[in-house]
Amino acid sequence: MNSAKPKTGILMLNMGGPTTTEQVHEYLLRIMTDRDMIQLPVQSQLGPWIAKRRTPEVQKKYAEIGGGSPILKWTNMQGELLCKQLDNVSPETAPHKYYVAFRYANPLTQDTLQELEQDGPEHTIIFSQYPQYSCATTGSSFNAIYKYYKKRQLPPSMKWSVIDRWATHPLLIKTIAERITEELVQFPKEIKDDVIILFSAHSLPLKAVNRGDPYPSEIGATVALVMQELNYCNPYNLVWQSKVGPLPWLAPFTDDALRAYVKQGKKNFILVPVAFVNEHIETLHEMDIEYCKDLAHELGIERIRRAAAPNDHPMFIDALTDIVHSHMKSKRSISPKFLTRCPHCVNENCLRSKNWYAQTCKY
Repeated sequence: MNSAKPKTGILMLNMGGPTTTEQVHEYLLRIMTDRDMIQLPVQSQLGPWIAKRRTPEVQKKYAEIGGGSPILKWTNMQGELLCKQLDNVSPETAPHKYYVAFRYANPLTQDTLQELEQDGPEHTIIFSQYPQYSCATTGSSFNAIYKYYKKRQLPPSMKWSVIDRWATHPLLIKTIAERITEELVQFPKEIKDDVIILFSAHSLPLKAVNRGDPYPSEIGATVALVMQELNYCNPYNLVWQSKVGPLPWLAPFTDDALRAYVKQGKKNFILVPVAFVNEHIETLHEMDIEYCKDLAHELGIERIRRAAAPNDHPMFIDALTDIVHSHMKSKRSISPKFLTRCPHCVNENCLRSKNWYAQTCKY
């Protein structure tokens, strides 16, 4: 990392993950008390109760994937490679420095913002690491920045801009397609064309979808372009994972889809993480252990493979670089879509947050 004062800061937003099992409770507590992520009755009491109740089960899952989440490791690696390439392709905005801002785990957003202020880059790009926008994830991360500054004075010398979504970027599409191809070639030639590609994304409550959350349509756009890139080489479907609680969520669920396909006589699959840019609990445990190992054994699936997340794939680093470089060249500090609320939004904090960004990113 360049030790000179950064001219451009890249604030990389994500939900994060506990790096040790001891951090699991605090991680769950932050999630369960964040009303942008999840809405519960009497949340200040029920949220901590659920977090405490779920901690042992979630700790066990992290223990089974090595004792903690690798999301910080991958984000650091992506940030380092991104800034190295930006220094080369955009020397006029160099040196570039990345800052990791996690919503629910260290380094927490508020701590990273303090570091950012101390460094004082001329321009800070708030760069969501969720390719597809959802109010529960991307929105929560952006709202956390607003909440930090609503009672503080924003440093007047700092210029801010926003990259809020990039679900259809050509190099992201090519990266996911390449990850699928890496797995397809592992199947015997005589069955390769019949392998079902299941794009799996974190599900969302239907009440959020019905309010107008753009996440499902943006996930669908990514899937459509990936299959176009692959020339529609195989049967495919979009499925949803990680449902929590009794309310209706986006379906079909990943495990239910596998069960249904097996009943139809299908026995060869590739699972594709379409909304995750790096490995974490939902790829390493839910997909690898719960679906590809345990469920596959239960159902008698013959062959099931899981495509890797983008991680440090060179084409994905090129994607990140192009997204940021194009953003800087565009001179557009914020997108009209980001400033527009969902048609049935009920979150007044969202309104205040978007108004704050409209003023903060005006230059």
